[in-house]
Amino acid sequence: MTLYVALLRGINVGGHNKIKMADLREALKELGLSGVQTYIQSGNVIFASADNEALLRERIEQQIYKVFGLTIKVIIRSYSELRQIADNCPFTEQQIAEAEASSEGECLYVSMLLQEPAAERIQKLQTIDLQKDQFHIAGNNIYLLYQKSIRNSKLSVQVEKLGVPSTVRNWKTINKLIAICEEMDRNGVK
Repeated sequence: MTLYVALLRGINVGGHNKIKMADLREALKELGLSGVQTYIQSGNVIFASADNEALLRERIEQQIYKVFGLTIKVIIRSYSELRQIADNCPFTEQQIAEAEASSEGECLYVSMLLQEPAAERIQKLQTIDLQKDQFHIAGNNIYLLYQKSIRNSKLSVQVEKLGVPSTVRNWKTINKLIAICEEMDRNGVK
């Protein structure tokens, strides 16, 4: 059994695609997933399963449609993949501190993509003037460092144009998900 985090895209945002986390947990338990937990309302589900990521994504997306009538994209990362994301942040402490000083709210995010974007789309992104915002692509993850705000950033708009389903989480959420996985691992949930 492997610990996974399913990251649902676009639920409970602006009154759209509403799903109560208690209902989501119950719906996913019906799939035979072990130790199902959720974290905050934005659709973070931690669980254990022996199935592979592709099968899990398909089954979870189908279950959400069946139970809630919503077509939601699901991005899955294993516990070890989340740890790698956290351990390999490409930005220095100084860069993050400078961004925090000028940012309105959170400044460090990770956009987790279903797959790596096409090379020509990455090249196009690299040519755009993003002001002082920065990004770093590492496989199917993009680290995002905002100097002002994620809301009004050209970078946010351009990441959406990479043509790959994705979902974004801030650094605090990434670290909280890792902590939940660590606790589940210590408690033998697998």
